Amino acid sequence: MSAVNPLKKLAKCVLLDLDGTLLNTDGIVSEVLRIFLVKYGKQWDGREAKKIVGKTPFESAVAIVEDYELPCSATELISDITPMFSNHWCNIKALPGADRLIKHLRSHEVPLALASNSPRESIETKISFHHGWKESFSVIIGGDEVSAGKPSPEMYLEAAKRLNAEPSGCLVIEDSLPGVTAGKAAGMEVVVVPSLPKQSNSFTAADEVINSLLDFRPEKWGLPPFQDWVEDTLPLTPWHIGGPVIKGFGRGSKVLGIPTANLSTDGCAALVSEHPAGVYFGWAGLSDRRMVYKMVMSIGWNPYFNNTEKTIEPWLLHDFDEDFYGEDLRLVIVGYIRPEANFSTLDSLIAKIHEDRKIAERALDLPLYSKFKDDPYLISSEA
Repeated sequence: MSAVNPLKKLAKCVLLDLDGTLLNTDGIVSEVLRIFLVKYGKQWDGREAKKIVGKTPFESAVAIVEDYELPCSATELISDITPMFSNHWCNIKALPGADRLIKHLRSHEVPLALASNSPRESIETKISFHHGWKESFSVIIGGDEVSAGKPSPEMYLEAAKRLNAEPSGCLVIEDSLPGVTAGKAAGMEVVVVPSLPKQSNSFTAADEVINSLLDFRPEKWGLPPFQDWVEDTLPLTPWHIGGPVIKGFGRGSKVLGIPTANLSTDGCAALVSEHPAGVYFGWAGLSDRRMVYKMVMSIGWNPYFNNTEKTIEPWLLHDFDEDFYGEDLRLVIVGYIRPEANFSTLDSLIAKIHEDRKIAERALDLPLYSKFKDDPYLISSEA
């Protein structure tokens, strides 16, 4: 594992937000609102996402009613959609790194609190579908248990009180501006993992901004470090992704000196959205050739080229003397290297990509990762 910055501040307990921080609720919210608004002849376009993230259910409902000019009150909206949400709680996935973080802190007996603007009953229901979560939190506080939700500091101050901890010794992990405001107003240190893309610049009040929970380094806060990094890589539960190569092996390949392949996100947008922007690695199979290659891959918006959509761009670590446009490329992702970063120059970007290449090539020789080279998915001829 790479060296990290010196200790920021000693944290004695950790206070966690739920929606958008530990659970990937954004997709569920969009799906429910998309279905609900049809009844009023409206189409959910996600423009309220920035307005409702981190807000109380009532505040969110007010914003939606106003923006879509709905012929109902915020209270009526909540009453209508609450049953719809309840049917989806069992399908909400933990965000990458969430389960790992909770288990790690619990195993080291770090006091944990869960503080969310959602009602207590909703919180209990959501976490009941994630093994071991409820037992890990010494304190759970819902928005209906305080007089004012975030951005008021009341919830976090109450959590500290119940943990018998001083606010200055509490570390808050949040995803939204109301949550960050609440944590700082409570006199606590705050790490933010923005749930909305390209919002890092909005969190100047936070003590640290990270791309995902995979990038959280507990030792920065005097907490026990993770022990699962291997040769500067983080092993992941392997996952598959692939499709026809729609472009690549052109400008990018010539500049990088590595064959690049851009894949369409059609049909796998949900899978891409589940994984943080960053650099991953694994194995790549060109099924037509029945060949398997080492591979390092980026998922994200590519800040240097200012992409407007999240893309998948694998780099095949092999010398090719011909292109592979239109061929079926299958990927097995086995590990994570780093978050997506912004580079001021193309040269600095290229240098970092070659560094990523060396890390991936070395790691993929380890038995931990090399065994996945034989995954049948890589050279399957089935569509």
